[in-house]
Amino acid sequence: MLINPSPCGLLRMRHKPNYLLLFILPILLAFLWGCAAIEPASQAPADTASVSTEPEEGAEEAPEAKPPPETLEAELPVDEVSLPEPEATVAEELQELENLGAWVPGNPYKPEEVSYDFPVTMNKQVEFYLNFFQNKQRDIFTRWLERSTRYLPLIQQELRAAGLPEDLAYLPMIESGYSLTARSTANAVGPWQFMHGTALGYGLEINRYVDERRDPEKSTKAAVTYLADLYKMFGDWQLAVAAYNAGEGTISRVIRNSSSSDFWELAQEQYLPSETKRYVPKLIAAIIIAKNPEKYGFTGINYEPPLAYETVEVPARTSLRAVEVACKASLDELRNLNRDLPQFVTPPNQDTYELKVPVGQKELVAKNLPRIRENVTIDYKTHVVAAGETLTKICQRYNVNKTTLLKANNLRKSRLTKGQRLRIPYQLSTYALLDREAPLQQAAAAKQAESSLVVHRVKRGETIAHIASRYQVTPELIASWNGLRNINKIKAGQRLAIHAAKPGAGATVIAGRAGGVKRETVAAAKPIYYEVRNGDTLWTIARRFDLTADQLRQWNKLNNDVIHPGTRLQVEKKSVL
Repeated sequence: MLINPSPCGLLRMRHKPNYLLLFILPILLAFLWGCAAIEPASQAPADTASVSTEPEEGAEEAPEAKPPPETLEAELPVDEVSLPEPEATVAEELQELENLGAWVPGNPYKPEEVSYDFPVTMNKQVEFYLNFFQNKQRDIFTRWLERSTRYLPLIQQELRAAGLPEDLAYLPMIESGYSLTARSTANAVGPWQFMHGTALGYGLEINRYVDERRDPEKSTKAAVTYLADLYKMFGDWQLAVAAYNAGEGTISRVIRNSSSSDFWELAQEQYLPSETKRYVPKLIAAIIIAKNPEKYGFTGINYEPPLAYETVEVPARTSLRAVEVACKASLDELRNLNRDLPQFVTPPNQDTYELKVPVGQKELVAKNLPRIRENVTIDYKTHVVAAGETLTKICQRYNVNKTTLLKANNLRKSRLTKGQRLRIPYQLSTYALLDREAPLQQAAAAKQAESSLVVHRVKRGETIAHIASRYQVTPELIASWNGLRNINKIKAGQRLAIHAAKPGAGATVIAGRAGGVKRETVAAAKPIYYEVRNGDTLWTIARRFDLTADQLRQWNKLNNDVIHPGTRLQVEKKSVL
């Protein structure tokens, strides 16, 4: 038997009978399973050097990497998502339309009291929707009318500038009821119900932190461009609107198969999908009522005021909760203006971000936001393991590393059982406005006075999040201490000054001197104790005080890793002065 060494001591056999391989295989698999649960070696201490924020000559930029094992993601809230109200009655509408019988072209509808720039036709399908909106869907249609005035001015302005019919401003009414948070069962999103691929094709940004399909202005610009393209393709607004619903490929194929380019003729046959056939008469009925609601019994409508806001430039990773503390706007107001930020935080990959705030709040936010102080703590949520769930799936769901999850639950192996309860750690941030009388510089100096100066030399692959987690500070503080404009851009070899929290009277401090850095230990007359808080684990406490879990177990006579809130743990040995 030849042994080929590897990180897990993998055994490789040659020229042995098959029955022996069958005997060894179960043992080998069990051994590999255990290797997967082994914790990685702890990192080496930070390099120490004179304080400098300049990267070394020739240093390479550290690539952005996924959070390291010990880094916890913040518990980011997720904005509300709602089913589009127009989608709730699709089955009922299709059945009622089917009961009407054959589709007929009808006649152009031109009442004296109102004019249209979209081709409005009156037939029994349009009449059905006029009746449907006035009766069965009266409350919902009233709500759509109330919302419409918040967005109609900006939509009509974009349509007018592009030379398109302004009546198309009512298209979002039948798409989403003008809801920014609407997400259909087909995963179309926002007031214009853009699918992911179409949205990207028309320049909308979609990622974890931003979804511009939910931005009323940016999505409107994209929709207007898309509608203009569809009209160029088909030369008819009813077909263009049908293509907006079904896709240009579907309508092009239908026209080729039927040899007709008239929507109503196509609707008479079985060429068009049922949902697309209903789409055009539904839009026409919505336009007719919305432009003359009193005629159809919609009176006393509580119309919303037009969308109005100011923009203020804020740094990357700015939480709406921090902005709420900095001004006189509620979180709901800020959310309604910034629905394109589903995580309530500005994207981390931009130096600055133009955030929308209520009118009159711009100067207050700009003045107070630098004085907002973030307090980051570790909290836990509970996950009950379902049948067939693996540790990998759970880690992916909560965006947490396997090693972190194993340590948080005092587990040595990745094997889980149905019904097992796991503690899921995450970062929890709260925000407070510093005293008006205390200048920010004094507050920062006070913070530094309570800490020890450490100079960390950035290694290849490290990120600010990685380093911040290691020293129990926030990325924003590191950026502030070192004058970093973009917390996502650091270079291998760059030295960062970090004011790490002092663990106690017996802490090791860094004292600067010419020619290098000197470590001095201030002896403590008595041992130092720490009171366990909710969410603490032996591992997190050991990291906080630069110890090992074995030291904590030995000093506190612990038989295992189980600790409880309120327990006092010795975290520094008694020293002689």
